[in-house]
Amino acid sequence: MKDVTGKVAFITGGASGVGLGMAKVFLDAGMKVMAADISEAHIESAKSLMGERDDLCFLQLDITDRQAMAEAAKTTIKTFGKIHILCNNAGIGLMANAKEASYADWDWSLAVNLTSIFNGIHIFLPYILEQGEGGHIVNTGSVSSVLPSNIVYGAAKTAVLGLSEALCTELLEDNIGVTCLMPGPIKSNIHKVAELRPSEYSDTRLHEQEKELAQREPRDGWLDPLLAGDLVLDAIKRNILFVFTHAEHKDGTAKRFDAILAAFPEGEVNEHSAEKLGFRIANPLYEDILLAAEPPARHRDSS
Repeated sequence: MKDVTGKVAFITGGASGVGLGMAKVFLDAGMKVMAADISEAHIESAKSLMGERDDLCFLQLDITDRQAMAEAAKTTIKTFGKIHILCNNAGIGLMANAKEASYADWDWSLAVNLTSIFNGIHIFLPYILEQGEGGHIVNTGSVSSVLPSNIVYGAAKTAVLGLSEALCTELLEDNIGVTCLMPGPIKSNIHKVAELRPSEYSDTRLHEQEKELAQREPRDGWLDPLLAGDLVLDAIKRNILFVFTHAEHKDGTAKRFDAILAAFPEGEVNEHSAEKLGFRIANPLYEDILLAAEPPARHRDSS
């Protein structure tokens, strides 16, 4: 989608952090934005920051509520006429390992960090397809999609990557691109889990940890959300599937894939044995990515 002028984007978690960064960058590029967020406080703060404008609307939304998501799609169509870009961005930084995680931790993390992405795709994709104008879907994963650190958050974000790759393969012929954003540390509010935990997911041993996490201050090297927004816009325009924010994770990611490759049985694979399997043994999607590969652009001073 090289020309984004006048296109309509729906962004979850759009009133703070990476979502608000996307919204600002999209608006600067001439797009219209419906920014959905569960936090009234974040919405009010964003409204104060952005001011009244015809190309931006805010909507309070619980992305785990499928009926509310369906209504949000209708509201977007009613407000702006169309939907071209879906950004499944909202998430929670629920960091629980196997020794401490409860069913509530697991269920909440999967509901917000993974199932909500399917909710968005299931509800918004038919509108994009029906318009016949192409489009783009952005799913926010994490560097934990390839370098998982704990089972609860890591499982959800790893699944987001797999979902995005499969979705990209499925939509190739529909002129709808897919991007999986895999950020490292960003100056965002993802760590404020304690403020958002619903009562139905209160059975946890993480209350004290989450209170401490909420006080965390950004460090040097954590990315400005506007830079993340720039990377996403660049990916939409150039139809890039994988987007990372920090070069510091490159060597660690390479080691992971080296370890995966080292786990395969030795020996050559011939065409006859591959045919007998009855399964795809490669996806041309990755060859196309490598042929078109060039470093993502950063359009702002990151210092």
